[in-house]
Amino acid sequence: MLVLGAGPAALCIIAELVEQGLKVTALASHPPDKPWPNTYGIWAEELEPLGMTSLLGHRWKNTVSFFGNVLDQELSPPIHHNFDYGLFDQFALQKALLDRCAGLDWSLETAMDIQFLGPNTKVLCTSGRTFLARVVIDASGHRSRFIRRPDHGPVAEQAAYGVVGRFSSPPVQSEQFVLMDFRPDHLSSAQQKEPPTFLYAMDFGDDIFFVEETSLACSPPLSWQTLRERLHLRLSHRGVQITEIIHEEHCLFPMNLPLPDRNQPLLAFGGAASMVHPASGYMVGALLRRAPTLAKQIASSLAIEPALDSASIARQGWQALWPTELVLRHRLYQFGLRRLMSFDESRLRLFFATFFKLPREDWSGFLANTLSLTRLIKVMLGLFSISPWRIKFGMVFGASQNKF
Repeated sequence: MLVLGAGPAALCIIAELVEQGLKVTALASHPPDKPWPNTYGIWAEELEPLGMTSLLGHRWKNTVSFFGNVLDQELSPPIHHNFDYGLFDQFALQKALLDRCAGLDWSLETAMDIQFLGPNTKVLCTSGRTFLARVVIDASGHRSRFIRRPDHGPVAEQAAYGVVGRFSSPPVQSEQFVLMDFRPDHLSSAQQKEPPTFLYAMDFGDDIFFVEETSLACSPPLSWQTLRERLHLRLSHRGVQITEIIHEEHCLFPMNLPLPDRNQPLLAFGGAASMVHPASGYMVGALLRRAPTLAKQIASSLAIEPALDSASIARQGWQALWPTELVLRHRLYQFGLRRLMSFDESRLRLFFATFFKLPREDWSGFLANTLSLTRLIKVMLGLFSISPWRIKFGMVFGASQNKF
């Protein structure tokens, strides 16, 4: 086996392939222990069945969102989620996965071309080196140029600009995590007609906070400069100034990337396999849950038929990674995202305020993509039934001319 990449997706699938006793070579353009630049959040309950909660660097019980009263933005009590949220200790997660990959042959190379030679796959690198493998898994991220996928038009991307630092006064309450603060009272009337953004923020303790201005999804994406200006405007409106920047975070990833061609002889995992949740942007939980299934399928296929060629292994791998149920769930989520992208700022706030009135197991399962297809449909119908008519109209017809 040969895996491209050294990020969370690559390490997740490599660890599982090694666990299955398969011989793996990894190809990456940088050392696998190079620190990851971005933070990774997850609902803590997702990690409990996996026994991985010890890898959280922070865990919050006081989890809230603010959506503002549509008629009076100043009257905006928080919505309490009553559900623990966690942020991975990036170093601990990376080390835990690397430890499971102990003894692996890492090659610091950049793939330039991939050729399929029947039983094997050949990878040509910019250095001139070549590698042969029974099957190649591209886990290099959503920008991979090797994975074939249909063209469904412009891709909507989530963009975020964040700061870990110290502030003139606390931007959020002590020991609090804010999933979404959509309050627009710091924006002018003209700005409120622009693509909406929200604050994602948390208290790290020791007078250190993380604040991030985020665009749910937009095509073209909002610039980091725009998000930076929005963040400073939001903080300034509340009398808060950044006094020390410890770390800046820049995020940009697709939310509605089409599913890959699942008949191609090249496998993928992670962003390259369109595993980003179209409705929430989360992926790490899915990586941890779905990597064992893919690895077991590959190992099983080779155990049954050791001479199986690259295309056949890849075909069975794609079926394991994207079974019909997950494909249908993905389409439902993409439909929902298209509708949300048509909502203006006030309608979007009203939608989320309604969404979090669902039972906790429903909204949390929706955001984590752990609901069965049948349950997901019931949850979406339940959301429709409790929504105000303004939201119902938008869900059925869309609410503006914004398209992607």
